[in-house]
Amino acid sequence: MPGRATKGKSFSLTVCGEWFPEVYPAGRSRKWSRGDEDPVRTEMRLFCACERWAFNRLAEGLSRDEIKKRGQQLFGLNSRYVDDALLRAGSLLESRKELLALEVEETEKKLARARKKLGHAERELGRAERRGGPPEELHRLRLTVKGRQARVASLEGRLAELRAHRERGTIPRVVFGGRALWRRVCRGRASREEWRAARRNRLYARGDGSKGGNPNVKVSCRDGEFRLSVTVSHLSEQVGVDRLGRPKMSPAPRVAGRLWLPEKHRDAVRTWVAVGLPYAVELIRWVDGRYRAHLIFDLGAVPVADFSGGCLAVDTNPDGVGLCNVGRGGQPDPWPRGLEIPYPANLGKYEGEFRVVRYPNGFMYLRVPDLGYASSARRKYLIGVVAKVVADIAAGLGKSLVLEDLDFGKDSLDTDGRFNRMASNFPYAEMVEAVCRRARKEGVGCTLVPCQHTSTVGYWKYKERYAVPVHCAAALVIGRRAMGYDERVGEELRRRVAVTEEKLGSKGIPLPVEGEGMTRRVRATSRRLDGKLLCHNGLARWQKDGFYSVWHDLRELALALR
Repeated sequence: MPGRATKGKSFSLTVCGEWFPEVYPAGRSRKWSRGDEDPVRTEMRLFCACERWAFNRLAEGLSRDEIKKRGQQLFGLNSRYVDDALLRAGSLLESRKELLALEVEETEKKLARARKKLGHAERELGRAERRGGPPEELHRLRLTVKGRQARVASLEGRLAELRAHRERGTIPRVVFGGRALWRRVCRGRASREEWRAARRNRLYARGDGSKGGNPNVKVSCRDGEFRLSVTVSHLSEQVGVDRLGRPKMSPAPRVAGRLWLPEKHRDAVRTWVAVGLPYAVELIRWVDGRYRAHLIFDLGAVPVADFSGGCLAVDTNPDGVGLCNVGRGGQPDPWPRGLEIPYPANLGKYEGEFRVVRYPNGFMYLRVPDLGYASSARRKYLIGVVAKVVADIAAGLGKSLVLEDLDFGKDSLDTDGRFNRMASNFPYAEMVEAVCRRARKEGVGCTLVPCQHTSTVGYWKYKERYAVPVHCAAALVIGRRAMGYDERVGEELRRRVAVTEEKLGSKGIPLPVEGEGMTRRVRATSRRLDGKLLCHNGLARWQKDGFYSVWHDLRELALALR
């Protein structure tokens, strides 16, 4: 099955720096300034207010042209700042509409599962009452039923609310500044000054290649020192009208200052600015008065994957990634002599935090135990380390990267606490995003393939053959799938199927048959074999996917394949 190329998705590079304003304009606006705030803070407050106002007007159905015209008059910003605020408001509104449809679907699934669990609890309580169970058991079951009734009622109310929004064409209320902070303010745990600061501390300016990169927030480099200047548009005054009756404004002053950037990004930013390529800037003022500058550079799409020489396949897991060096024939290639793994020796937490386990036949496992348990900041750093190592290995081999297109949606949640904890901590989306972005920076091709049954196929076909962990075997399946190779039932696997059938027959366990109740019998059989054979899906799914060509082999393997 060929992979799904990622060339349609564009990636960006964000460089975080700190800005130190030095030169302020002499005057202040009597109309727009408040208190003792400086011109930059005034511009930020006006921009954030314009963004909130534009969002509400878009939700009411006002046209963009009318919003732009009225926004300049109401907030004193120039045309480009209003465009930027309108762009951010429109993106937020569209994302909320898409999220509404997703929330309705997920809430319906949650409600169906909650009702099913409530029915099980009520039936169990009824059986216990009929047989006269002990008071402790009855009390526990009644509490369970009460809790699940409350869960069903809560989901029913939430679903009714979401459906009402969908029918009216509206969206749930959006809280600018953060819902969590607003709740803290309502409970007296945060001050209103913190709330106001969170709603007026940002300024965004998109790039324009035809005007030197960014006309409103410009980055320059002189004598090796970076400087940033911000246009303060509310200080511009009307000096007349043009021949069409439009107001003519005086040039807006700028607030300039030194810009500090991390050393590892300075050469790239210097080249980008010298060429005059577009870049976006988001300026954020912290509570302590310091300014954080985010420079956003568009890297473009990931290069198209080339499998003429094979690929480097990646299987992502909660504790690391499995790698396989897949050759052009779809089989694992040994690692070339002299290949150096860019091992990060300065993680600085404890020995073994990042372990590289290399196997001689082209497999490797990068184990990072803290990925599923570390704090968000630490986890983000570890993901960046893993992405850099994987992309550097692919660049050293001269091969494209292949990852699985895994999706931990909420259709599997609300059923098992252990899986919920694993899925919520599994930073898969961040991992894929980081690897693809790093691949784009290194000029390495990257593609995604469907994830169905990769671990199962790797376990039954390649794990014992190559004596590697199941994650490395799954990486081989991922690479073969991207290169278009089909998986078939081989003679070795047929013999294992025959042995499984013989064991089941000797124990007097009937083989599953197609039809109603099939999944239940398969699961019951798995439990009777003390968990040695596991099954979580019915045979119909396997038959629909067409993974195996022989129905006889498929029927037997369904007892053991996921």
